[in-house]
Amino acid sequence: MALFFCLSLGKGLLMINSVRNTVLSILNKNNYGYISPSDFNLFAKQAQITIFENYFSDYNNALNKENARQSGTEYANASKSISESINIFSVTRNLPIPTPGTNIFTLPSLTATDDDFYLLNKVLFYNASTTPRTLLGEAEAVTHSKITMLNASPLLAPSNTYPAYTTEGGLLTAYPDTVNAATEVEVQYIRYPFDPNWTYAVVTGGEPMFDNTQADFQDFEVPIDDEPKLVNLILQMCGISIRELDVYTYAQSEENKNLQQQA
Repeated sequence: MALFFCLSLGKGLLMINSVRNTVLSILNKNNYGYISPSDFNLFAKQAQITIFENYFSDYNNALNKENARQSGTEYANASKSISESINIFSVTRNLPIPTPGTNIFTLPSLTATDDDFYLLNKVLFYNASTTPRTLLGEAEAVTHSKITMLNASPLLAPSNTYPAYTTEGGLLTAYPDTVNAATEVEVQYIRYPFDPNWTYAVVTGGEPMFDNTQADFQDFEVPIDDEPKLVNLILQMCGISIRELDVYTYAQSEENKNLQQQA
């Protein structure tokens, strides 16, 4: 079996093989059934997305507790811990411009930037005609109805001092329209995690063997302290898939215990 070692900064990344082995061990303990690698990968993707999206509501709840002076500090600082988990998915890059000379830029997507964004956190406009390029300022997100009114006002129209932008579909439109060259729009955003993919080498007459050397291998990206959540969520989906209520009930019970400990 191939050996895979996780190297990371800060919080460690999960070994997808470890999670799969734990799930299979629980299922096999009572002969509940077998989950194929393809089903495991589907469940793993959904479990990771669920945990990822929960970070933002958990972060908001942690901030509310801080404001109410109901949370700890330093090592007990929940919002800081969640923020570190979210920052794993932070990306800063220049937006591609499909047609040079226009003020329309392409937002991050799997086809444009090889990743998809969950939310735009910051949009900066630059003047690329200088060396090095000059920062104009942080642009404000406005609605389409508001940008129409702003552009119609000589006093309130977006400028290099007070830039703005709108989004529609997969595009970002910069205002003023003089922001119209490559490298003039830089965004910092939170991307979605990449789909986990447990890859293997088929062994004749035996179980598939883990092989992380495959080109499409992808480990989990959530921190290692989310391993119990991953296992429980995947087990719940396994229980539904193999129609074993006991598996789902066990995983749901474990998840509830974890939630009570965090409360």
